[in-house]
Amino acid sequence: MRKVLLVVAALIALVALYLLAWPVPVDPVVWQAPASTGYTGAHARNDRLAQARLVSIAPEVGPEHIEFGPDGLLYTGTLAGTILRLNPAAGSPPEVVARTGGRPLGLAFDANGQLLVADAMRGLLAIGANGESRVLADSVDGTPILFADAVVVAQDGKVLLTDATQRMSPRQYGTFDAALFDILEQSCTGRVLEYDPAAQSTRVIAQGLCFPNGVALSADEQSLLIAETGTYRVLKISRAAQRIDAGDALRNQTPGVSVLLDNLPGFPDNLTRGADGRYWTGFTKPRSATIDDLSGKPWLRALTLRLPKALWPVPPAYGHVIAFDEEGTVLLDLQDPAGKLPETSGATEHDGMLYVQSLHATTFGVLPLSAAAGPPRSP
Repeated sequence: MRKVLLVVAALIALVALYLLAWPVPVDPVVWQAPASTGYTGAHARNDRLAQARLVSIAPEVGPEHIEFGPDGLLYTGTLAGTILRLNPAAGSPPEVVARTGGRPLGLAFDANGQLLVADAMRGLLAIGANGESRVLADSVDGTPILFADAVVVAQDGKVLLTDATQRMSPRQYGTFDAALFDILEQSCTGRVLEYDPAAQSTRVIAQGLCFPNGVALSADEQSLLIAETGTYRVLKISRAAQRIDAGDALRNQTPGVSVLLDNLPGFPDNLTRGADGRYWTGFTKPRSATIDDLSGKPWLRALTLRLPKALWPVPPAYGHVIAFDEEGTVLLDLQDPAGKLPETSGATEHDGMLYVQSLHATTFGVLPLSAAAGPPRSP
């Protein structure tokens, strides 16, 4: 019996040592998550998004962002690194127009109709008519663009993009795990960049961001709207800023950075500009009380990554997109509590329809805007 007890004690000691000391890819810092208000007010529970029709892109997976080209066709990137083109109204099957060799996330067309791609693993790309990709920018001031995430083109031809983290490589961990690690760590090393195609140069507009994700231009194009995924908020940043530290600016109330939407009910992802002054964002996951409770306990956040992956604090599927205006007023809130389209990374307006994106689904959603604006039904 004594030997059995010694073996059990040794096993317990080994497990404890593993949980406390085994290397993990994060070095979490203390932060204070805002107290969640849940699904109340403008975000009261409803099932408006559940009415969306699903369009398959199988066997491809992950229509993370949707953009319509000058040809009127829908373009999206996939987890396998392909860029697809299709006519969803005609029901035609997707056509592969390019293979980036990475993970295409944000898409945008410039004034010449050239497709630009924020590829998480390769940087800012241009796609030629023959489908070949060319790197426009993969570093700035000697540091790599480690996680190119979203992209938008201004009327002056300059390209705005987000570099979500300087800590977690999607090549090493994959895009989802790299994002999860960065958000758990809260080191806030993300940046907003501007690429000038005429000068073929890139500058840093803002840094010190907690996984900056989606990017959109204000109506006058003097400001940028940035979805800061790691802090449940959307920021407004002056486009004229030079290497402004967003966290410091907010703490010190320095002009150039302000909070447009705060304490959102999920992790905001892509940003797109719609009609009538609307902007759209999607929540890839809902808030998690566990994650929020761990915000002040960095050692526990590290410990969770020593558990089996099935026990990581990843929130469940919950479909959710919202529209808001430039003053930060929520105009529409569309939810699908069942999450039939999981990980809703955003939504794109086109010709009176709303196209809902997803990180890992084999489908995207299509919903008439007339239905989106209809009265909510409590699920």
